[in-house]
Amino acid sequence: MSQEPQSDNAVDQDLRALYGSAKHPDRPVFHERPARSTDAEVEAVGKISAAFEIIENARGMLYQFHRMSGMADLNLQDGIEALRKAGHPELADEIEDVLVGRDVVRDMWTFQIVENYDDQYYSVFKAVDTKVREQLSAGRNHIFEAEMKFDEQGGSAGEPEGSH
Repeated sequence: MSQEPQSDNAVDQDLRALYGSAKHPDRPVFHERPARSTDAEVEAVGKISAAFEIIENARGMLYQFHRMSGMADLNLQDGIEALRKAGHPELADEIEDVLVGRDVVRDMWTFQIVENYDDQYYSVFKAVDTKVREQLSAGRNHIFEAEMKFDEQGGSAGEPEGSH
């Protein structure tokens, strides 16, 4: 939760007094890298993990697409019923015939798209991310980011490169 400035004119106040320092040189690295890990390995693992995080986000969007398509179909069916009640059964029948139950892409409903994505791509990408972390980072997540946090908060002062 962010702190509110003490006065309406924060320009005239010391920001450190208002919000405190972002620096915490006394904190240890949140995720220590294995002793054998090099800077290049930590960077490579970080890039693979970042790519997988994008896939996680894309998967969420795909599930959102699945849910929204289903909700639209149910709302459409409500609209078709409303057309019937409004005295337009022929139009309702025509719309129902061409749209209700229609595949969203050739031969597939959205649940099939999601399942195929999970089986064909997501699960493989997840296995790659896990294997890379297990082999190069002792299974630890976010070592690159943990070291970035440590560095940005002033924890690396006087330490040689890669000594986290």
